[in-house]
Amino acid sequence: MKIPIEVSARHVHLSQEDLEKLFGPGAQLTKLKDLSQPGLFAAEETLTLANQELVIEKVRVVGPVRKQSQVELSVTDARRLKINPPLRVSGDLVGSERLILKGPRGTVELKEGVILAWRHLHTSPDEAQKLGLKNGDSASIKVKEDRALIFEKIVVRVDPNFRLALHIDTDEGNAAGIEQSGEGIQCKS
Repeated sequence: MKIPIEVSARHVHLSQEDLEKLFGPGAQLTKLKDLSQPGLFAAEETLTLANQELVIEKVRVVGPVRKQSQVELSVTDARRLKINPPLRVSGDLVGSERLILKGPRGTVELKEGVILAWRHLHTSPDEAQKLGLKNGDSASIKVKEDRALIFEKIVVRVDPNFRLALHIDTDEGNAAGIEQSGEGIQCKS
């Protein structure tokens, strides 16, 4: 089965409280475009990430809002900011890295919430069954591009609302020669 591969650049998920601190009271995210996973969208809003004088500007916010704010970076981004976030599954934020978020109307100091997102495979239950996988499994996928390689230790995430897609960060995409999207196949062990 062909597996779509999507490169996920640095981005921020915000809580409603932090959204309002950064963009003003009553602020709502404005949809720029839908993302491949149902219900998720790239917002028009962007932020600046800061660690003392080191900054990365125009970092996209992804909606909808969440219970807790979260920043997902690549290793290259983390090195640029001179921070050392842990490699984690999205949402596993306890004890993760800190960072300052700067918006047009305010600043938020995250005490934790910055991670390197573990590469993961979104799949519906039907697709997971066809692939012989279940939620929480580890999978391997071979990239079918010119710079072929095999991604291992991929966390499988199964949900009825998911569409089949392997999500990797920009560093992983660069290593595989994938700018935005590519294709792979499952490697059976």
